[in-house]
Amino acid sequence: MSLNNTLVEKALELKPQDKIVLIEALVSSLDKPDPKIAKMWLKEAEARLKAYRAGKSKGIPAEEIFNEKLWGMTENV
Repeated sequence: MSLNNTLVEKALELKPQDKIVLIEALVSSLDKPDPKIAKMWLKEAEARLKAYRAGKSKGIPAEEIFNEKLWGMTENV
């Protein structure tokens, strides 16, 4: 399937803010979450929060998350 050049030309003529709206619409049309997976992640997040609040799991400080040891970075973010 080839893209219509007229369509591309018209898109390139749009004002910057209109291009942004078009891009957001195109990206969101490609990024439709699977409802089953979204529901599973929600249950997992709720279970993790419940375990954290009950003291059954620990959080990791942001400083440690962004530490070079974890990410292999030479500088802290």
